[in-house]
Amino acid sequence: MGRFYVTTPIYYVNDIPHVGHAYTTVIADAVRRFHQVVGDETYLLTGTDEHGQKIERKAEEEKTDPKSYVDRISTRFKDAWPKLDVVYDRFIRTTDPDHEAFVAELWKKIAANGDLYLGAYEGFYCVGCEGFKTDKELEQPGNVCVLHKKPVEKVKEPTYFFALKKYQERLLDLYERRPELIQPESRRNEVLSFVRAGLEDLSCSRTSFKWGIPVPGDPAHVMYVWFDALTNYRSALGHGELAKFWAPNAKVVHLVGKDILRFHTVYWPAFLLAAGYTEEELPSVVFAHGFLTIDGDKMSKALKNGVDPLKVAGELGADVLRYHLLRAVAFGQDGDFDHAALLERYNADLGKNVGNLLNRVLGLCAKNGLTAHPADDAATDEPLDAELDESFRALSAAAKNAWDELAPHVALENTMKLSSAGNAYVDRAAPWAEAKRGNGARVAKILSRLLRVLEGLSVMLWPAMPKKSDAMRAQLGLPPLAPAVGVAAWPDALPPVRAGLDLGPAGPLFPTFDDKAQKELLDRLVPKSEPAPAEAAPAAARPATADAEATPGVIGYDDFAKVDLRVGLVKTCEKVPKKDKLLRLTVDVGEPEPRTIVAGLALTFQPEALVGRRVVVVANLAPRDFGGKLVSHGMLLATGPSEALHLATIDEAVAPGSRLK
Repeated sequence: MGRFYVTTPIYYVNDIPHVGHAYTTVIADAVRRFHQVVGDETYLLTGTDEHGQKIERKAEEEKTDPKSYVDRISTRFKDAWPKLDVVYDRFIRTTDPDHEAFVAELWKKIAANGDLYLGAYEGFYCVGCEGFKTDKELEQPGNVCVLHKKPVEKVKEPTYFFALKKYQERLLDLYERRPELIQPESRRNEVLSFVRAGLEDLSCSRTSFKWGIPVPGDPAHVMYVWFDALTNYRSALGHGELAKFWAPNAKVVHLVGKDILRFHTVYWPAFLLAAGYTEEELPSVVFAHGFLTIDGDKMSKALKNGVDPLKVAGELGADVLRYHLLRAVAFGQDGDFDHAALLERYNADLGKNVGNLLNRVLGLCAKNGLTAHPADDAATDEPLDAELDESFRALSAAAKNAWDELAPHVALENTMKLSSAGNAYVDRAAPWAEAKRGNGARVAKILSRLLRVLEGLSVMLWPAMPKKSDAMRAQLGLPPLAPAVGVAAWPDALPPVRAGLDLGPAGPLFPTFDDKAQKELLDRLVPKSEPAPAEAAPAAARPATADAEATPGVIGYDDFAKVDLRVGLVKTCEKVPKKDKLLRLTVDVGEPEPRTIVAGLALTFQPEALVGRRVVVVANLAPRDFGGKLVSHGMLLATGPSEALHLATIDEAVAPGSRLK
């Protein structure tokens, strides 16, 4: 147990909150909640970045002053996060007086160290990025920013330079000694490559606009917006009691988008070192996540396909949105916010897995006349009970480790596996059959075990779904989860027997959506995108559909869209007796139960070599009967002759059931 400090980027106030902002913020909140559950003392910081040339220009466009403009937009961010059950300790604004004073103090320390000097800057500047650009970072012709797809500006003005070049070798030594500082590994390699290519001193002030923090002793200059913005992580804690949340007294984790990784892993540690901070006082981890697309398309103002997270939460509940953001995308990689997949995952993971387990167990309790938790004597355990206990310990440990390693998608995958194990235990233990035999003690043991599994699940789900977790606990007769500093509440093993504890009123926790309800929800939720202007086709060009119909073997997009390709995780694999080429696999494709798929892979693969691999499954293929009650419910994609096949496989971080597009 210790201290844990997690930060989001401070969001630039030239936009309103969208699902990309929500993604980072929800993950920060969930990771913080996990650390609360394990007993850590925690602090979560978010806020808004409010200075810079872009803001000054935006205010001018709207015929208002910059402060009035940022006050209005910042409020939207501050009000949004509680609606997604995000509990922050401070919402910082870079216009806050204590922040501005801290930034000025940091500037003075660096200047006193001799690492700021007056000169003149001439080069390229992207107002959208609020960043300086070199020739090699721009697209040609036209000196176009690769991110904003707009020409950058050529600027020439007096500036204070920060002696960044001086810190090149020290930064490389830091990265070598602390490989965990930059995560994931692919992003670390990007930073190493950038720094090894050679650093140049950094322009750290501007004179061509006024909306910023004045340079101490030279108010004609305002500080570079990133010098100002990065300092929020430290200024929020000040020099008093809250300073205990800074390194080395706490684990400090910055969650950022991959587009701002360089600022956080090159400029920020260099600023701190120049101000006199030791290497032990630098952040512990900077974790860069990828970008989200929307239903397969890049999020774009031109397409008008931005997703309002508050609208989704209003329709489905904040917990459902939180679960999807945490579960659907491997944190650290690019991903897609797919509305249809959100509903499919809700039905599969929550409705038909966790919700089904809760309904089944409480229904069996009621059917057997139990209004309170029954007793359970471990001395009478059967092998099936011990197997469930071991599954609980293993899956709980895997989920706990994944949360700690900033892999919420893996944590929730293991949590769902535990729920599936609970459902399998119901089927195998068959308490209804024991009741028919008059074995009341055995029925009580089975239901006690299942109630304890559900209690454990309520804790394991709490970081992602705090309200639904507490609602589940209420049905189990348990109080809401209330983590306390120094108290480890994570269920490393099955919770204790609660014999005599009254059960609460039961009810559907995750009612599923049928096809009609899903269609209605999608009609309300999916942004009505506007297609980007297309280049005019030559007058003689024929429609694409006509070409497709006229060309043998070519299909149209509508036909291809009918094929449901999904990521599948092979759970088991065995040879089919008397069938030399066939293997029988059970494959998790994101549904409540794995599918049986029969595939002609036996001449290339040993069964054990396929277990645990992620494969591509044609999920909507009609079942194929091989005879002898052997039916295949899908097909795996592969290429090559039968004796030398190559399977189409997927990165291990992609969740089973994810659809390919």
